[in-house]
Amino acid sequence: MSMDIKGGMLYLCATPIGNLEDMTSRVLETLTNVDVIAAEDTRNSLKLLNHFQIRTPMTSYHEYNKVEKAYTLIRQMKEGKSIALITDAGTPAISDPGEVLVRMCHEEGIPVTSLPGPCACITALTLSGLPTRRFAFEAFLPQDKKERRTILQELADETRTMILYEAPHHLRKTLEDLQEVLGDRRIALCRELTKRFESVERMTLLQAIAKYSGEEPRGEYVLVIKGRDRAELQEEVRRSWEEMSIEEHMELYERRGMDHKEAMKQVATDRGISKRDVYQYLLKPIDK
Repeated sequence: MSMDIKGGMLYLCATPIGNLEDMTSRVLETLTNVDVIAAEDTRNSLKLLNHFQIRTPMTSYHEYNKVEKAYTLIRQMKEGKSIALITDAGTPAISDPGEVLVRMCHEEGIPVTSLPGPCACITALTLSGLPTRRFAFEAFLPQDKKERRTILQELADETRTMILYEAPHHLRKTLEDLQEVLGDRRIALCRELTKRFESVERMTLLQAIAKYSGEEPRGEYVLVIKGRDRAELQEEVRRSWEEMSIEEHMELYERRGMDHKEAMKQVATDRGISKRDVYQYLLKPIDK
């Protein structure tokens, strides 16, 4: 075993999302020298390991065994084994069952380290030409209609750049759903990242819908969508609360996820009054 590899530890190893030349030497050394590699799909990962002539034993760790298998892996690490976690492509624990194993390792006091490398959402964001300072990663939208609608409505007022993953056979429907709730936003459709036919198409949601109504989507997509203009959103909120009672104004912010104290502070700021004034007003119905 390499001197750099420690027993009783979990190594999160990022693997290429397309171009095999993106595999780092540090990840190669780690995968070669750990005791076990936990892989999302052992058949898929075997091709990668064979390419680099890595013979380390593999075990499966995926969405359907992520809790039960985590206990097994943790027991092995407590016995002194070193384990590397890899996903089908990219960085483990990002929209991936690895997040469960990482959390459980922390709870059990097992050291975890991450070996950085390819990540589709970050690669797409940097290629998009959209603002990168603040962004929200949503991964795949839920397929359940009610849950999907809830998430889309939460994204409607998101001012950060948004990043979604989508499979080609769901792309058209997702573009239509996004346009219906978000309006005609700017979007970058990034596909086949780091591969030979990599492309980044910058357009609006309506243009994307028109394009793919007559063209078959191909390859895995990362959608990077412009966030809502903050000044426009604040003006819309201002117009809406001017006709509201303070109770309704509070409810507006609490529906958006603020706790009671945060909502009181924001209501006071909006109305140009003190937080104490809001508090006293909300107490009045109780005193009657």
